[in-house]
Amino acid sequence: MVRVFVYGTLKEGFPNFHLNHGKRLDGDFVTQQSFPLYLIGERHSPWLMLSAGLGHPIKGQVFSVSDEILAAMDKLERCDQANGYKRVTVQVMCLQTGNVLEVYMYGKPSILLDIKEIKAELHGEYGQEHARLYRSRSL
Repeated sequence: MVRVFVYGTLKEGFPNFHLNHGKRLDGDFVTQQSFPLYLIGERHSPWLMLSAGLGHPIKGQVFSVSDEILAAMDKLERCDQANGYKRVTVQVMCLQTGNVLEVYMYGKPSILLDIKEIKAELHGEYGQEHARLYRSRSL
C-alpha cells in the first residue's frame, strides 16, 4: 500500500471521487511546500503546477491505495501521455496532528501551462465552488 495526496476532483465529495477506491486517512493535510494551483480551460480542471516554492501550500486529503488502484489513478491522470499529470513524491502535514507523511501527488510540469487557459488562480484549496465549474473529459 502507498499513500496518495489528492487536492482536486479525486477528493471525497468531489466530481471524480467515485474513481478513487483508496482508504482515506483521518484528517486534512497540507503540502509542506507551496505550489501554484489553477483552474484551466473550458473544463475548469484543477492543475497543480510542479513549481515548488511558488503559489501556496495546498490543502487536500490522503488515501492509502494498492498498487492496482495507483495504476488506475495513473491512467485517470494520463501519466503516460506527454500532456498528462506527473506523479511525484512530496511531504504533507496533517493539520490535526502535525504528523508529516511522504506521499505521492499528481501535478503538471510548468512547461505545459498556457497562461491564456487560466480561468482562475486558487489560493491553496480546490473547493466545492470550483468543483461546480468542472466538466468531465468526454471519452
